[in-house]
Amino acid sequence: MSVVTVDERGRMTIPKDLHVKSTKAIIIPAGSFFVTIPLPTKPHEKAGSWLPSKLESKELKALAEKSAFENAVKRAKRRKQI
Repeated sequence: MSVVTVDERGRMTIPKDLHVKSTKAIIIPAGSFFVTIPLPTKPHEKAGSWLPSKLESKELKALAEKSAFENAVKRAKRRKQI
């Protein structure tokens, strides 16, 4: 476990000993803390052996983006932001 500082712009520096560089990560808000999950550079290749799909990666991406958009709209409506 490491303690990091978040600057005034919302940035935090990940310690070197965690070996997370030049990658994207998912940040999940969980109450008063965040869970950070680094993403592999080519997730479809890593998941290919245990996550079979008949769809191409472009189709999967389009489905994921559509679902994310719909969820964001629902959340915004619940919060009366739109």
